[in-house]
Amino acid sequence: MPTAIPADSVGLVSPQVAHFAEPLSLACGRTLADYQLIYETYGELNAARSNAVLICHALSGHHHAAGYHSLDDRKPGWWDSCIGPGKPIDTERFFVVSLNNLGGCNGSTGPGSTNPASGKPYGADFPVVTVEDWVHSQARLAERLGIEQWAAVVGGSLGGMQALQWTISYPERVRHCLAIASAPKLSAQNIAFNEVARQAILSDPEFHGGHFQEMGVIPKRGLMLARMVGHITYLSDDAMGTKFGRGLKSEKLNYDFNSVEFQVESYLRYQGEEFSGRFDANTYLLMTKALDYFDPAAAHDDDLARTFEVAQANFCVMSFTTDWRFSPERSREIVDALLAARKNVCYLEIEAPQGHDAFLIPNPRYLQAFRGYMNRIAV
Repeated sequence: MPTAIPADSVGLVSPQVAHFAEPLSLACGRTLADYQLIYETYGELNAARSNAVLICHALSGHHHAAGYHSLDDRKPGWWDSCIGPGKPIDTERFFVVSLNNLGGCNGSTGPGSTNPASGKPYGADFPVVTVEDWVHSQARLAERLGIEQWAAVVGGSLGGMQALQWTISYPERVRHCLAIASAPKLSAQNIAFNEVARQAILSDPEFHGGHFQEMGVIPKRGLMLARMVGHITYLSDDAMGTKFGRGLKSEKLNYDFNSVEFQVESYLRYQGEEFSGRFDANTYLLMTKALDYFDPAAAHDDDLARTFEVAQANFCVMSFTTDWRFSPERSREIVDALLAARKNVCYLEIEAPQGHDAFLIPNPRYLQAFRGYMNRIAV
């Protein structure tokens, strides 16, 4: 727990819930008759309601992006290094909104919620949701909060995809878009990693066709394996080599298949174990599908520049040198398309050894560039 809340923290925060009774039509053809979104806010909305910033989370993210829920918290929110007084997203200047997306497992309506049609958890019956669906639901939240236009929509990885989609679906409602460590669509390799993760979950005997909650169990082994596969892709080879190398847990090899011998094995098993205790398997399936399906240029004959023609926002795109999951080349595809569409865009490729996870880790150059851009748009 923190001995004292740091001066540059947003402090103690409490989640808020917005319930929507208006049906939401989804890309899959189904409709959610009603739903709720859980969110947190940091800072104050100004009188003109012009200083609002939306934070979009990545695959395993949620609404708790900054600050602490209690003094007993071991860690602050997942992007606390970037949100707070004097930080890149300065809460003395911006009103920040961070939410848990539909299909999540942290309070927003998702597979673990009660299906009104059956009185039981949705489980596998929860509809498949897309990035576009999330943006539509976020737009309703903005209306509920009285925000007609975001000063900025910001996100890393899958969050960056949402930020890009905002500029396409609601071009007049976004002044600035910051897409960090993101891509215009997944590569075949990325889809393949997601499929391996899904099959690990689907093949777990405790999955029970997605209705494991009714059985009082969780597909722990499948979820652990899915997280282990995913976690490997978030780190660079150099980062793993520096952190673990070929270090052993003990002084000798055991010559079996059950022992945890290498330090990297121990790390991955710990990550899988910890993740399986806090995340929902059906949500993992939904999030990876949303990643796979994201392809806004598909509606314009795969012409990304044409796709961005409707955008009115200014763009900031950032990538990290050792990120091989969403490599700098993918960010440059976004930049090239924006330039071809005659949009204002700045691009920074940041030297960082951590791989895809670098967007979550404080790095002086990254924080300086992030802060510099946000300072330009503060009102």
